[in-house]
Amino acid sequence: MLSTFSFAMAGIFIASCLYLLLAIVGVLWFARETRKPTASSDLMPVTVLKPICGLEPGLMENLRSFCDQDYTIYQVIFAVRDPKDPAIPVIEKVIAAFPGKDLSLVINEQVLGRNLKVSNLFNMFKTARHNILVVADSDMRVGRDYLRAVAAPFQNPEVGAATCLYSGVGTKNLASRIGAMFINDWFLPSALIPAQFVDLKFCLGATMAIRREALIKIGGFEALANILADDYMLGNATTKQGYKVALVPYVVENMVFEDNLKSLFLHETRWARTIRSVQPGGYALSFITEIFPLSLLAAIMVYVQTSSLLWAVLPPAAALLLRTALHYVVQNTLARSKASSPWLIPVRDLFSLAVRIGSFFGREVRWRDQVMTVRPNSHLDSSIKLSPAWTEQTGISNEKDTISQPTYI
Repeated sequence: MLSTFSFAMAGIFIASCLYLLLAIVGVLWFARETRKPTASSDLMPVTVLKPICGLEPGLMENLRSFCDQDYTIYQVIFAVRDPKDPAIPVIEKVIAAFPGKDLSLVINEQVLGRNLKVSNLFNMFKTARHNILVVADSDMRVGRDYLRAVAAPFQNPEVGAATCLYSGVGTKNLASRIGAMFINDWFLPSALIPAQFVDLKFCLGATMAIRREALIKIGGFEALANILADDYMLGNATTKQGYKVALVPYVVENMVFEDNLKSLFLHETRWARTIRSVQPGGYALSFITEIFPLSLLAAIMVYVQTSSLLWAVLPPAAALLLRTALHYVVQNTLARSKASSPWLIPVRDLFSLAVRIGSFFGREVRWRDQVMTVRPNSHLDSSIKLSPAWTEQTGISNEKDTISQPTYI
């Protein structure tokens, strides 16, 4: 029995090492793709939709980066739901700073469903003038060549949607730094592995661009109103309509600001439970990415079998070597902010293990002032539990008839 378990543990650890090697290859491949020249002419006009809710660190610089683009014809629409949202003065300053640009602010309290971001997108869509729509979260920051990179794939009529990977920038405190490390060393490489072999079937919140006709075919933003993983489902629904989803060879910056480790844990648990709801099989198998905890189990098995501390140290040493190699490869190729912290790798891996374990104990997630129950395919429970702050802000209670229920994708 012990021998069988030892062989199984050895196989899992080897698979984890192979995963990291493949991740390194994927990062190097994608880095080469990002260095290829981007089309500079004959690109279609673009409308950028920026849903915003509240102030967050770096908001002004984040928004300014989307307004100052090296692109011929583009429109940027900002939207908030609450007329008293503290982000409004910041948005107004950004608009005033670019008097020659097509920038506007939409303030609309209409709520379609539990996902308030999607309600914001629906409210903005009414004033969008162009046929390529680009949605990007408010904590993202980009370079002046961003729109050229995102619009380029749409020269292919088979492409219905496009998305971007993102790297994390976190300098506020320890929680922010290890939060950024998860994005750079875990999420980004893992997203690149399937991209090397199969067509992409989802979008990421960093950028989800879509043709107007494709959006209409999937039911519009209304179809996402009660879905938490709106980015994933937007891309997935687009492929079901016969379109392709393009991975843009461009990496945007995600500005990571976490107050403490508790807020980071809740944030990453929401991500984990969301992924688990749309890809339960893939999420279950992704435990092989937790190489450092796996190496500790392997070390125990080696010591039990050999009674040798020297041999037992080899699995953790190999794990840390591969993790460190991946860390530096990402930092030197794709990360937009060069901030190496290899000494935090064991802390980060053990924190990821805690998030993974916690993700299996319940389906509730916290998103701002909302406490939601996520069902399969990321559908939000209609009997969602709302915090008093959220109920006061939106005027929505737990009664089912107080909110519209759009048809799900």
